[in-house]
Amino acid sequence: MAAPSLQQMLDDAIHARRAGRTDVAMALFQRVLASGGDHPVALNALGMHALAQRRAEDAAVLFQRAIAADPIAPDLWMNLAKARREAGDDAGEEAALNGALAIDQRHFMALVRMAELLERRGDEAGAAGRWSNVLAMAPAIEDRSPALESMFDHAQRYVIGQRDRFAAAVDRGLADARAAVGPADRRRVDACIDHALGRRAIYANACAGMHFPFLPAEEFFAREQFPWFAEIEAKTALIRTELESILTEDAGALHPYVAMPPGTPQNKWSRLDHSLEWGAMHLWKDGRRDEAACARAPLTAAAVEALPLSDLPGRTPTIFFSILQPGAHLPAHTGVSNVRTIIHLPLIVPPGCSFRVGGETRDWRVGEAWAFDDTIEHEAWNRSGQIRAILIFDVWNPYITPTERDLLRRFYAVAADSEGAPATALSISE
Repeated sequence: MAAPSLQQMLDDAIHARRAGRTDVAMALFQRVLASGGDHPVALNALGMHALAQRRAEDAAVLFQRAIAADPIAPDLWMNLAKARREAGDDAGEEAALNGALAIDQRHFMALVRMAELLERRGDEAGAAGRWSNVLAMAPAIEDRSPALESMFDHAQRYVIGQRDRFAAAVDRGLADARAAVGPADRRRVDACIDHALGRRAIYANACAGMHFPFLPAEEFFAREQFPWFAEIEAKTALIRTELESILTEDAGALHPYVAMPPGTPQNKWSRLDHSLEWGAMHLWKDGRRDEAACARAPLTAAAVEALPLSDLPGRTPTIFFSILQPGAHLPAHTGVSNVRTIIHLPLIVPPGCSFRVGGETRDWRVGEAWAFDDTIEHEAWNRSGQIRAILIFDVWNPYITPTERDLLRRFYAVAADSEGAPATALSISE
């Protein structure tokens, strides 16, 4: 009778192991090695058996032989890493894990074991880097066991903890340098460092309409770019008095700011659609003066009209009172064009009213104007039990030169007299 072939012995060994006849299986795997040299499947099986018997050093030798026979099998490297780990050999485990990662940089368990190894060693930065790699793969893993969820939670906590410790060290190290520089001079550097430390996002313009290229994407502009701020702020009390009179005597002058046409699909503005939760009274809209509204607030109209407003034919300026009811929230959104800059002059501001533009959130303060780029994502809250009221109007983006402004005025004048102008591409406001 002919002797069994090498493949037959290997198949018999695998079947015996699956049937739970471990001793028979191991004997057959040994016969495979005796008959055919270092076969990686047999060596791996014998190595796993040695691990089960807590013979980590013997298992490591077997896995090394298997890797020599099949060096591009990441599972063999992972088994060697396990043997090294159980033997307490951190350097050997790291070398084995690097072997697996050299074959597949996204080998999930190799990344997990490397993160755990570096964490045990006290290498916070290295461990956080590997845990970050693990977390980056998490969204693709749908079927998660409780153990896996717990591991992801640990990874998240570790990465955040390491980032916070590093950020605290950076803050201590920069404290003196920051103290020697004014907030305006260090604003951009602070944003850069905060982004690097994961403390804030950096936002770009998102223009649905006219997009003027090559302008800085400022969230809040510096006050110094609007030397007339003090002039309008000095008239806050007069403007507020006119608004209060309107709210008391002619509340019907307000209209819902959000008014979508019938048939508009459900979206983030649906809750505010045709609702006075966000009310407005326009003195100017899309470059057209509302004479009746201006007659109700003549001092406000005169004060704002005296400023260097954006003045594109048929497009700007827009000037209006904006009223947020108690508890109102304006969802994160972006405006239409960075040609203009939006000014807020707070008039009635109870505690709990705030405004976010990009990565910076501020509280409104009565009589303190600010300017922002509304094509950067922004949102607003009135967390109080009273109304919040501000005056809003648009001026030119301060980075657009007088020559550029003249050319844009001419462009919009020509567009208004021409047929076929693309409405969306030329739009300035909502």
